Amino acid sequence: MTNAINLHARPSPAFADKLLEAETTLAQAATQLAPLTQASSLGAEDVVITHIVARLGLYIPLFVLDTGMLHAETLALLAQTKAESKVPVTVYEPVQTSVVEFVKREGSEPMYKSVALRKACCHIRKVLPLERALLGQRAWVTGLRREQSAARGEVPLVDTSETRAKVNPLANWTWGDVWHYISLHQVPYNPLHDQFFPSIGCAPCTRAISLGEDFRSGRWWWESENAKECGLHVKHEETAA
Repeated sequence: MTNAINLHARPSPAFADKLLEAETTLAQAATQLAPLTQASSLGAEDVVITHIVARLGLYIPLFVLDTGMLHAETLALLAQTKAESKVPVTVYEPVQTSVVEFVKREGSEPMYKSVALRKACCHIRKVLPLERALLGQRAWVTGLRREQSAARGEVPLVDTSETRAKVNPLANWTWGDVWHYISLHQVPYNPLHDQFFPSIGCAPCTRAISLGEDFRSGRWWWESENAKECGLHVKHEETAA
């Protein structure tokens, strides 16, 4: 049976060094940047980070943004993660009155009408809950990798360009490295990855991709490439601009 592990688990020659780099980055962050938290979308990169944190016995709580539009597979993995985690797992949801008012005004699928409305939807369902999740934190851990897109090609291991540091322990990992780790440690992952979903977000905004397509081509596929961010990883100065 073909699954994501069989298809993608191909470690790069420097995998051992990259793993040590990720472990060291997380261990240093846990002691030097506390309090900090992991942002998890429950995608492949995030479950790897969560597993490394647990394996090293680090105290890095994690949070998940439940937008109200997640796939059933994602919600099932969230329930499993909460049941098995040794650190707190907090779920943040959008303010329901804001969602109801937005849907009443713009319809149930505003993301297909314009980039502005899609970003407004992301802002209500993801960005504002993220702000609540990061209150009081000195740093947050993400699964950003340089290989994911051109916009992320310069992602550093630790980004201190803003007041709150962003830790990206897998910045140098390839997609093959991610799946090699999942295979090596039998890490539970979102079954949507077996259906050719490399990047998983809200159900209306995520689709499977074809062989040869870019990693993030399944996200907001109806938009131009330079618009494909939801606002979670846009720097404050860029948001202001």
